[in-house]
Amino acid sequence: MLNGVRARVLPTAQRRTLNELTQDLDLSSGDTTSKRSAFWTMLTLSSVIAAGGVLTDSTATVIGAMIIAPLATPIMGIALGSVQRRRTGAARIVLFACSLVIVMGMLFSTVLPGDYDLLANSQIASRTSPGLMDLVAALATGFAGAVALARRDVAAVLPGVAIAISLVPPLVVAGVCLGQLSGWLALGALVLFVSNFFALVFGGMVVFATLGYGTQADRASGRPTRRTYAAMALLFTVVFVPLAANTTITLLLDTWTGRTKDTAEEWLAEEPGASVTSVDSTSRTMYVHVRTPAGVPPVKGLLDRLQGRIPDGIPVVVDTSRGQRIDAGVVGG
Repeated sequence: MLNGVRARVLPTAQRRTLNELTQDLDLSSGDTTSKRSAFWTMLTLSSVIAAGGVLTDSTATVIGAMIIAPLATPIMGIALGSVQRRRTGAARIVLFACSLVIVMGMLFSTVLPGDYDLLANSQIASRTSPGLMDLVAALATGFAGAVALARRDVAAVLPGVAIAISLVPPLVVAGVCLGQLSGWLALGALVLFVSNFFALVFGGMVVFATLGYGTQADRASGRPTRRTYAAMALLFTVVFVPLAANTTITLLLDTWTGRTKDTAEEWLAEEPGASVTSVDSTSRTMYVHVRTPAGVPPVKGLLDRLQGRIPDGIPVVVDTSRGQRIDAGVVGG
């Protein structure tokens, strides 16, 4: 069955040899000086373009930067080296590359004003709270990238662009957030990067092992060894756990936000012309935005109604359409 799947996914006539794939993915083999010069030059330029795209909130610019980003090479080199159980130095190159991109983001963040709202930028907000769908996309990217690299009839630039989109923007966003001293937002972007990185390596390992690029023992038996399976399982666990936890937290926050809005509407029901425009959660605080022709009822009534509907200890702030911000206190406090 494995041979049948292998033949359908990558026909023998289109399959690259192991030596060809190694030459493409291993920056420590062949003309290393030229390979690494091209890698670092293109990575630096793509980082500059990506940082400009993030700060101007331009999706087109960010995608344009990814067309020249070369991160796919060492990442898939890690996957290939893992199934062959040999060291290629690709992990060290990826580490230095990530540091360069983050530093570039930090440098570009210095042009932002002190009161800049990071979450108002869609390029930043969309990359600071990863979930399980990000895992699904990264896994699919890893599978597609590895298959494309192993086939002669697919342009090498295609998997490179897909992989770069999953990695370089989150690193730039992490750098921008660090430069603005927003540690939690930077951590969210780094979690997205790490999750994408491991998912891509996992996808690459599965494809390369299945297509027979593993060790001599793997090729002789026609399937990956137990050590390869164990490494794949560990990678998947490392990726799945933080994203599942973040997805769970996001779902809970959505539930609590909905309950807070319903409760706030009950709280304002007796005020003529008053309404709740929105409720959002930021940094563990519930912000209730209301529109009122006059004042608002005592906020203690809102806290009392919220008790038992959302967890105790959550701060609540009421923002009125008249520009007044009322710190209502803490639920259950």
